Amino acid sequence: MSSTAPSPDRLAGWDVPRSADGVRHLLRHARARGLDPAALLMGTGLHLDDLGPGGVREVTAAQELRVVRALRHRVPDDGAAVGASYDVGSFGALGFALMTSRTVLDVADVTQRFFDLSYAFVVLRVELVDDEVVAVLDGSSLPRDVRAFLVARDATAVRTVLDSLVPGGVGAHLEVGPDRAVLRFAATELDRPLAGGDAHRRELAEAVCRDLAADRRSATGLPQEVRVLITQRLADGAPMPVVAAALGRTDRTLRRQLAASGTSYRALLEEVRRSLGADLLRAGLPVAEVAARLGYAEPAALVHAHRRWTGRPPGAARRGPAPGVHPADGDASPHRRGGLPQRP
Repeated sequence: MSSTAPSPDRLAGWDVPRSADGVRHLLRHARARGLDPAALLMGTGLHLDDLGPGGVREVTAAQELRVVRALRHRVPDDGAAVGASYDVGSFGALGFALMTSRTVLDVADVTQRFFDLSYAFVVLRVELVDDEVVAVLDGSSLPRDVRAFLVARDATAVRTVLDSLVPGGVGAHLEVGPDRAVLRFAATELDRPLAGGDAHRRELAEAVCRDLAADRRSATGLPQEVRVLITQRLADGAPMPVVAAALGRTDRTLRRQLAASGTSYRALLEEVRRSLGADLLRAGLPVAEVAARLGYAEPAALVHAHRRWTGRPPGAARRGPAPGVHPADGDASPHRRGGLPQRP
C-alpha cells in the first residue's frame, strides 16, 4: 500500500471568530433535551433572532464557549451526545469535500488540512504508527471547565462522521480522556473507496475550503473580534461602550489596544459598514433599508458615507463596480463574513 500520512497546512487556533452554526447546533441540542435555548445565550450579547434564518454568520470564541458552559452546566455528561448528533452535511464546504472524497485516505487528508472549518475546539493531529492510523484530538489548550465536554463532543463527532462515510465503518477505536482523545483504525482502511467519490466535485470543494480557511487563518487578534461584535450590533449603531463591555474592557482600554494594533474603533466600524453595505446594495435592497441595517439614523447618512467610500451614490452600486474597483473586493474582506444584523 502506497498510502502516506497526510501533511497538515497551518491551522487556525480555536480562539478566533467562528461560524455561528456551531452555536446553532448547540441550541438545537438544548431544544431536543427540553431546555430553553434562550437561557443558554444569557450573557453572550446574542439573541435567538440573531441565530435564526439569515442571522449572524460569525460569533467570537468567547461567545460560543459561554454557550458551551451553559449547556454543560445543565447536562454535564452530554458532550458525546452532542458529537453524535453531527453528520457530514453539518459542515458546509468541508462536509462536501468529505462526501466527494474517493478514499478514506482522502478523507483523512482533507480533514487534517481543513479541520478548523469544522466546529471543533480541539487540535487534530493524524499520523501513521506502524500499521495503524492514529488521530490525536488534543484539548489541553482549552479552558479547564469545558475541556472534557468539548474533547468528548469533538472526538465523537469525528468518529461519527468517519463511520457514516464508509459502509460498515472503519472499525475505529476511540479512547476519550479529560484532556485529549485518541482514535485508531487499521492503516489498510485508508485505501477503501467511498461511494460518493468524485474527483471534479472534490476539487471544487477543496477550492472553497482553501478560500474559507485563508480567511479564518488571517482573522486573528483583537481587531477581528471587534469586527465580529460590531457586525452583531450594527443595527443598533454598534456603540463602542457596548462592544468594549462585551470584550470585558473599558472604552479607554479598547481604544488604546486598537491603537497598538494600528487601527481604531471608528475605522473598524467604517470597514464593516462599507463591506456589508456593498453586499446589501448588490442584493438590491432599498437604500433606506440598507441604511437602517447599517445603523444609520437616516438614509442621507448612508448616501454621504457611500460617496466618501466610492465617490458614487448608493444606487450606482447596483449597476456594477466603480472604475478601478474589482467586483470581488468586498467578498475578499475577512470581516464580511460576520453576517447581516437582523434587528432594524
